[in-house]
Amino acid sequence: MTLNARQWQAIQHNDATFDNQFWYAVKTTGIFCRPSCPSRLPKPEHITIFTDPKDALVAGYRPCKRCRPLNQLVANELWVQEIDHVLAQDYPNKLTLTELAAKVHGSESYLRHVYQDLTGLTPQQKLTQLRLTRAEAELLRSNASVASIGAKVGLPNTPYFIQRFKARYGQTPHQYRLHHGD
Repeated sequence: MTLNARQWQAIQHNDATFDNQFWYAVKTTGIFCRPSCPSRLPKPEHITIFTDPKDALVAGYRPCKRCRPLNQLVANELWVQEIDHVLAQDYPNKLTLTELAAKVHGSESYLRHVYQDLTGLTPQQKLTQLRLTRAEAELLRSNASVASIGAKVGLPNTPYFIQRFKARYGQTPHQYRLHHGD
């Protein structure tokens, strides 16, 4: 169902009087909320309206951790999957813990605690791991400079990129390309 002006106004003002009348899902995050949800306001073109929260689930959306649109806790395992999805999608971009928490509708400290408890890594460690894995693949399939590969995978500070790469792979990116390239 498409968003109408009354629903948009309810979402903009976090109007609890519309709770249980409709739920909104955000295409870019894969999350659905109540109109009263205090999370960051999405763009109207990214919103899909549902009259039943079960329909949002069937459509593949995850309930918001903050507003709990199903009146129940969201399983941490599902939340970690959503966090992993956002990290995999946004790894080339600057992504702070604050921005990540806003995208997955949770608090920074709780997100960090839950993520580390279930995965053994902090979200930042996972993000660095993703970036370095992407950089490794890029080093082997292209002749791009080390600096441009670092920037492409979200590590634009070349000395830092080289340092992190060497810590993980035991060689600088240049050495790695020489030893593992065609």
